[in-house]
Amino acid sequence: MRITVLASGSKGNVTLVETNKYKILIDLGTNLKYICNALEKKGILPEDIDYIIFTHTHNDHISALNSFIKKYKPAICITQKMYYDLPCLNDYERLIIYDEELILEDLIIESFRTSHDTSDSRGFIFTSNNSSFVYVTDTGYLNLKNFNKMKNKDLYIIESNHDPEMLRNGKYPLWLQNRILSDYGHLSNEMTANYLAKLIGPKTKKIILAHLSEENNNENIALNTIYDKFKEENITFDSIVCARRNESIESVSI
Repeated sequence: MRITVLASGSKGNVTLVETNKYKILIDLGTNLKYICNALEKKGILPEDIDYIIFTHTHNDHISALNSFIKKYKPAICITQKMYYDLPCLNDYERLIIYDEELILEDLIIESFRTSHDTSDSRGFIFTSNNSSFVYVTDTGYLNLKNFNKMKNKDLYIIESNHDPEMLRNGKYPLWLQNRILSDYGHLSNEMTANYLAKLIGPKTKKIILAHLSEENNNENIALNTIYDKFKEENITFDSIVCARRNESIESVSI
């Protein structure tokens, strides 16, 4: 598999997953022009996309959905609750409603419920040919019951949304601060560091920190928080990068 985060942040999220047989997008949270340009820079035409799967239905994850499906007609993979949130899919013919797992020949996409203030939100574990990666953003916490299946993957793309001190001292109103910090909000750098220290293993090749807040975080703080936690736990691992809001980062092959 080859994985490329094309955009990640509070203003838009989209990630490309390529296997030997399929090209899949996780989320469509920017505009159509940006997505098409980002794909073409990777040598892929938007009509080459086979499937799109969504983490949830907030606008920064679905904003290009209507325009994309009108023009390119990919298969849309979605849960029943997400379907009810998206009237633009009412008459869409290439619709796959799933509950927990999708099997696309040699690719298995296992979903798990995350904790966010929407009708349904999911994280994913993609597995193909003995390689696997975890994709999880937009959650207030990770449920311990999912830890065993999330451990020791080749790649982690995981939210590291905010620094709590920056958030509390920033310009966001109190209600929004409390939402972000709640169990239905977003993972802080510290929470992500604690989770990663428990999850990564000998197979792990790369960590991509995703969905960094433009107002309440920066790359240095996010990275240093992870590295400090790893040092505290005597974990030697230095292949960590931050996804960007308005640009693709280097693809990861696993």
